[in-house]
Amino acid sequence: MGCVLIKQEKIYEDHVVLAAQTHFSLEEVKTLSELFRKLSCSICNDGFISREEFQLGLFRDSRKQSLFSDRMFKLFDSNNDGLIDFGEFIRTLSIFHPDASQAEKIAVAFKVYDLWQRGFIGREEVKELILALLYESELILTDDIVEAIVDKTFEEADSKGDGKIDIEEWNSFAALNPSLLKNMTIPYLKDITAAFPSFVLNTEANDDIYKDF
Repeated sequence: MGCVLIKQEKIYEDHVVLAAQTHFSLEEVKTLSELFRKLSCSICNDGFISREEFQLGLFRDSRKQSLFSDRMFKLFDSNNDGLIDFGEFIRTLSIFHPDASQAEKIAVAFKVYDLWQRGFIGREEVKELILALLYESELILTDDIVEAIVDKTFEEADSKGDGKIDIEEWNSFAALNPSLLKNMTIPYLKDITAAFPSFVLNTEANDDIYKDF
């Protein structure tokens, strides 16, 4: 793939400002700037992380397709220009820090799982997320079991019984099921744990599919 520079100017926000606005210390921001530099030049040395570079950083394969990584890329790319700049990288990554509040993590997880951005999570979205998780975990379940998981999820989360999970229901459901927030600490960052003694990462495999949705 050719290198196409979409943004005309590299913008690197001040490390001190980013540290003040996030859960990272100044030293952590400086260390993360090196990670950002490596990711942003892994395919095209333009100072920004492209979708392909993001995939490469997650899976060591820029061609691998993943619903979760696609949703995560859109979360990081807050201005929707198709590239992640340094400020977006640091501010979004801060959500996954242990010091980020549970309320913040719950709200962001809702955005990730609200696939069609309608302000609620429907049955088809839950099913698609489950199938994606199974695929990425290399697990196989029958259609009946998948449907049973969807039914169980809505039985527990859809307190209004209207066939959709809104933000209020999501907040209550997530508070009672903390395993839903496991992915809010990115396991793919394990390569930099030595530089982040305060950054506790969850690298355990999903051992209970019923607790993830």
